[in-house]
Amino acid sequence: MSFRLPGHPHPVILDDVRGAQKMLSGVARTTAMEGSRHLSGLVGAPVHLKCENLQRTGSFKLRGAYVRISGLRPEERAAGVVAASAGNHAQGVALASSLLGVRSTVFMPEGAPLPKVAATRQYGAEVRLEGQVIEETLDAAQEYADRTGAVFIHPFDHPDIIAGQGTVGLEILEQCPEVRTIVVGIGGGGLAAGIAVAVKTVRPDVRVVGVQAEGAAAYPPSLAAGRPVSVAAPATMADGIRVGRPGDLPFAIVGELVDEVRTVSEDELSSALLLCLERAKLVVEPAGAAPVAALLSDPRGFQGPVVAVLSGGNVDPLLMQRILRHGMAAAGRYLSLRLRLTDRPGALAAMLGSLTVLDANVLDVSHVRTDPRLGLTEAEVELQLETKGPEHCDEVAAALRAAGYTVTVMG
Repeated sequence: MSFRLPGHPHPVILDDVRGAQKMLSGVARTTAMEGSRHLSGLVGAPVHLKCENLQRTGSFKLRGAYVRISGLRPEERAAGVVAASAGNHAQGVALASSLLGVRSTVFMPEGAPLPKVAATRQYGAEVRLEGQVIEETLDAAQEYADRTGAVFIHPFDHPDIIAGQGTVGLEILEQCPEVRTIVVGIGGGGLAAGIAVAVKTVRPDVRVVGVQAEGAAAYPPSLAAGRPVSVAAPATMADGIRVGRPGDLPFAIVGELVDEVRTVSEDELSSALLLCLERAKLVVEPAGAAPVAALLSDPRGFQGPVVAVLSGGNVDPLLMQRILRHGMAAAGRYLSLRLRLTDRPGALAAMLGSLTVLDANVLDVSHVRTDPRLGLTEAEVELQLETKGPEHCDEVAAALRAAGYTVTVMG
């Protein structure tokens, strides 16, 4: 079985993906496939993690970018290439261009994380910061291409990009020939489309499941409408899949070959990222953790063996800190309390001492003694605690109430 887009001059078929695999030999890594005992226990079948977060530049994007730029004619290479991205595609284009001796200019939003901007420059691209949102950045890159003749390298809507990303699917079949389900995050759809073309042609029995963040889920309404539709103001921490409209070519392939598209919440993304870090010892960005979030949200809904594609690991350290705190809160590992105390010397110390007995770690304390809401002899304390899980949270709150404190658990 091959997939051909009707009327499209550049069909995407298995031979294209195999050709891309040969082209990428010695350029892209054959990334590791790691088993997850924890996820396997939840799913009730073997679960493997395809670690594209360990790919060069920290994501799968190098694959498609290198294949696309390799296919340029000499005069196109001479004109240089231009791209727009908040991170992963930028770095993929920058490194691919450097390896091929092509000049690259990458437009990034003005608020792009500094580590991603620095990495893109270090890979050899000229970086220009334009626009507050990615749509403005894309417009600036397209205007530059029109003005200079540079070739615009789209992040997902081109057959060469899809063929390059599809090499992930070929590696999965080689590394886990018994696979029954592949779970992959979807933004514009290039990675899912490429994997689906590669896998479904060889193994039509393998189920391919796409995953989107709830706040940027353009594929479900698009599939329902039978055409790409836009989601207004997509919002999610998973910037790698924060795409407001499916690409035309990926959409046609996804609609034909991907079996199902699911959505996950921000809490589920945070919990998945935390699990990857704690259990698998892997640094994964929120978009890369989306397949794991889908497994956590419905562990018995996937036939195994399952391969979850960790598409990238490029996450800003400051964002990682916030996400981990959010993930720990979602997992019941943080507890926020407000307590009323008698305002007398030693009262705060006594209350904090009782937390030591309860084995709760105090992260932050706010002590208020003058407030119209408080009685003359009252004080209020807000606490941020690190706990061992939901049951421990309940134990801590109950013990403080039993000790005579008025306790309010905050969300």
